[in-house]
Amino acid sequence: MATLKDATAIVGTGQTPFAKQLPYSEKTLACQAILSALADAGIDPSEVDGMASYTMEETDEVEVAKSIGAGDITFFSKAGYGGGGSCATVAHLAAAITTGQASVGVAWRSRKRGSGPRPWKNTAVQLPTPAQWTRPFGLLRPADEIGMLARRYMHEYGATRDHLFNVALACRNRANQNPAAMMYERPLTREMYMTSRWISDPLCLFDNCLETDGALACVIVSAERARDCRQKPVYVHSAAQGLPTQHHGMVNYWNDDPLTGPSWAAARHLWKQADFGPDDVDVAQIYDAFTPLIPLSLEGYGFCGRGEGAAFTEGGALESGGRLPINTGGGGLSEAYVHGFNLITEGVRQLRGTSTAQVPGAATCLVTAGEGVPTSAILLRS
Repeated sequence: MATLKDATAIVGTGQTPFAKQLPYSEKTLACQAILSALADAGIDPSEVDGMASYTMEETDEVEVAKSIGAGDITFFSKAGYGGGGSCATVAHLAAAITTGQASVGVAWRSRKRGSGPRPWKNTAVQLPTPAQWTRPFGLLRPADEIGMLARRYMHEYGATRDHLFNVALACRNRANQNPAAMMYERPLTREMYMTSRWISDPLCLFDNCLETDGALACVIVSAERARDCRQKPVYVHSAAQGLPTQHHGMVNYWNDDPLTGPSWAAARHLWKQADFGPDDVDVAQIYDAFTPLIPLSLEGYGFCGRGEGAAFTEGGALESGGRLPINTGGGGLSEAYVHGFNLITEGVRQLRGTSTAQVPGAATCLVTAGEGVPTSAILLRS
């Protein structure tokens, strides 16, 4: 059976500055990130013939292609479900290039979440069917939905706020090393965490991702082409998407076990296609819109057993030098929240050996998209 295994590589990455408010439009930010990624790869924009982004992306292929000076576009796609689409953009381009539908692909996400509106604020439109079962009952925001899952997880498995703090602290410590991070040189203490304001019980301020303006992009080509590019290739070893049976966004009302989310469905396919398993992952970039997503994802992707994700965070396991260093650029909690695309670019930096919190000898990296919604994941290797 044909697979995507190591058939393509990420050869360029680019990003804009991250801030609470940037003066440029989302289109301008997107083009800046894409052109930066192409320059990083040493590829002229006219060679771009494949494009992938998110359904929630406000920019579109036509305007971006014209603005960057792309050639004929022979493949374009959009991946759905917000943060769940991040790794899928890479997967779609990898599949297109492997099957000859494109030769140079760019994936991107541009967002003005810091200065722009919140998607759930528009109350003038009919609620989509899933939201009719949540919002009238007080689950207005993603934080409310994940807060409910977190409380159930605490009840069933004895997780505590200290476990969530372990996650927040690991991400903040890495951001403190990253000059591009919004939380650079802004340490987090346990006292700050425990006394911060509530967002949605049991989630406090530091359990929630940042509000960010910014854009990121990456360039994908065939493994053969990658050998001639400017940067060290980072190969797409395996890719998967996951939408579990009877899924109901974030809250999983209809699942037999609401705490076994989409990561479980994605993980089964991801590892089936790979030459290595969870024990062989040197560093992980795990989607962290909210701290509870980390223990849930650790379980879903097989780093520990059911209900053991909270305990996994103990003893500095997620820190540099720990059992599984995570989100080494700071992640969505402390670097920037651009629907998880910065986790992809940080995974590339780790395998190039250029991260600001470099894991010595890192050769394999798991990158995941949003847990709680239909999701995606990729395994990268050097």
